[in-house]
Amino acid sequence: MEQFEEILHKDLHQFLLSMKEVDERLPECPDVEDKWEEIAKAYIPDGIREFNDFPSASLGWMMYIGMAVASMWDTEWEIYSKIEDLYAYMRDKRGYDSMDEYIREEVLLLQGVDYTLLEKVTGECASRVYNALMHRRLEPGTKDAFNGYVACLHQLYLMGAAMQLKRMGYHMTKMN
Repeated sequence: MEQFEEILHKDLHQFLLSMKEVDERLPECPDVEDKWEEIAKAYIPDGIREFNDFPSASLGWMMYIGMAVASMWDTEWEIYSKIEDLYAYMRDKRGYDSMDEYIREEVLLLQGVDYTLLEKVTGECASRVYNALMHRRLEPGTKDAFNGYVACLHQLYLMGAAMQLKRMGYHMTKMN
């Protein structure tokens, strides 16, 4: 599954690079990365429940969550880092179905073209990882299928965080 996650990573990185949504060198933000496991454990029951009927939402919402956590890190991390269940905190603002809108409007403060563009980019990323997952032909309900789904979520979370960090002006450049 590590190889699959690496394939997802490279594909998403190249796609987002072509859209100028991330830099060649992705940012490192251990605080945001350290929240992954906690958020994933809280998210997975909702995400799996929605996956069959709404795979793009089930996957794409995690990209929004990565963006939101990066934004929270940049603004009030002393407060947000202490919230026991950051995923539930975001979900419960408007419910699972409207979490994308909540994050774009209330956390990222987007409107108009930026709001719509982010929806399209996130939708395309979710579609890309969904297609990659389906091409693996993993038997539904198996450990491999679960691990493949988690690999997709993980990469979407990390790329969402990277996109938001770039939007906020964080750039990783090589030091000489």
